[in-house]
Amino acid sequence: MARRLFRILAALGLAASLSGFASVAYAEKRVALVVGNNDYKNVPKLLKAVNDARTMGDTLKQLGFAVMVAENQNRQQFSETLLAFDKAIEPGDTAFFFYAGHGFEIAGQNFLLPTDVPAATEGQEELVRDASILADRIIERLQNKKARTSILVFDACRNNPFERAGTRAVAGGGGLAPMTQLPEGVFSVFSAGPRQTALDRLSNDDANPNSVFTRTFAKELLQPGENLVQVAQRTRRLVSEMAETVKHKQVPVYFDQMVDDVFLSGPAKDVAAAAARPAEPPPQKVAALPPVSVPRVPKEESTNAPIASFSRHNGGWTVVFSFADPTLGISWRMAGGGDFRETGFIDTLDPRTRKRMPNPSIELPADAQSGTIEVRYVDQSGDMQGPFPIKFDPEAALIRDQRKILDMTATSWLSFREFNGLLVYYTHLVSYRCAIREVRIGIDTAVPNQVLKMPACDMRDPSAITAGMPLYMKLAPATQFISVELTYRDGSVSEIKSFRTANRSNN
Repeated sequence: MARRLFRILAALGLAASLSGFASVAYAEKRVALVVGNNDYKNVPKLLKAVNDARTMGDTLKQLGFAVMVAENQNRQQFSETLLAFDKAIEPGDTAFFFYAGHGFEIAGQNFLLPTDVPAATEGQEELVRDASILADRIIERLQNKKARTSILVFDACRNNPFERAGTRAVAGGGGLAPMTQLPEGVFSVFSAGPRQTALDRLSNDDANPNSVFTRTFAKELLQPGENLVQVAQRTRRLVSEMAETVKHKQVPVYFDQMVDDVFLSGPAKDVAAAAARPAEPPPQKVAALPPVSVPRVPKEESTNAPIASFSRHNGGWTVVFSFADPTLGISWRMAGGGDFRETGFIDTLDPRTRKRMPNPSIELPADAQSGTIEVRYVDQSGDMQGPFPIKFDPEAALIRDQRKILDMTATSWLSFREFNGLLVYYTHLVSYRCAIREVRIGIDTAVPNQVLKMPACDMRDPSAITAGMPLYMKLAPATQFISVELTYRDGSVSEIKSFRTANRSNN
């Protein structure tokens, strides 16, 4: 589960270079959370929601978003994921939230259903409310974080998940209610109109892994020169036309409270051209990155040093470079280590250059020593920029990487199992122990009051779990919950997390 959730942070941070565009408004960075829920326990399972979330995550990465991907979230996990999303957003950012899964409308309010939502019947509306995520609350949280632009997309307009033969369903609707009272700076899109249901497929022969809406919307987002309204309008037309071919009514709807035009894949050509003529009146404001073309400026002003993120795995190190400028090629070497090596290309088009995107990652061996990586790149004009030095410190990089994983997978720190009594496993903490100075736990108390001893960190194989390592402890059968607090190697302390023993496995 940890590996799956660590898809959370995308390494392609393609921030815009807006030198010479002083009059163009833009968000400081782009942050996205995509959630896909298939594996429902008490209501019908879904087939494509997880695929839809993955597709949207890949699409948003191409648009320069740092993406968090969460799959099959129960109520507690969903809450923890939203908290991590909150922490990633800063004032002025562009925030994008995508949800695929069951949604439910009660008295005009929209609820997103976690995988452990109970099977409610007539009169149990409050049970659904308490067990679900209120969509309006997500908007409030983005407003509290002062996001400049908030985009919410819901592919959740399916049948009433609580309908059962022989019972009366809980009062509400499987579709979602319109969100007409949005605050300024918010744009929302629904895969179908009120009381409509969204198609997963067009026929039994339709092998596309994504729903009809998501497969269309994801493609439209990548079209340069289309603002959000145009993307939504084209998606609505294309989806409704496809649905009509199978005599189904599905018309996606959107609700727009944006002040500026938002171009996620580059502004229209006339806006970019106007921005390149400073003597003329100021161009239309654009609340997004990046322009289709960047005007030529003096070389010393156009160079932007890349940044790098490091992640450790069983085979060694992966290093991912992020560039502010569009790039046509990337090469690197270890300082003093001979010729520069090209990174090659990936099978993705950069919407800014309309060319294949250079591979932004390289691999280093597990025993790589501290040193300096020199990186250079070919800019959009064909000029070589760099080399730029990037310091590589394996110990510091490992600690940062494991700390990031622990923060983003907090719901996996502990797990419970019934086997000759009650056991609590802390394998996840052991796997990322190199980032931890101390673990404190509290049994049936909200205040962690005892130390849980961790094995020593082995920098040569930091995630290895060897024979004889303690991975679990026995608890009294009546134990209700355990609280956990981590002190990291840098001295910072985590929030106290509570894990209830009711969430246990009988395997």
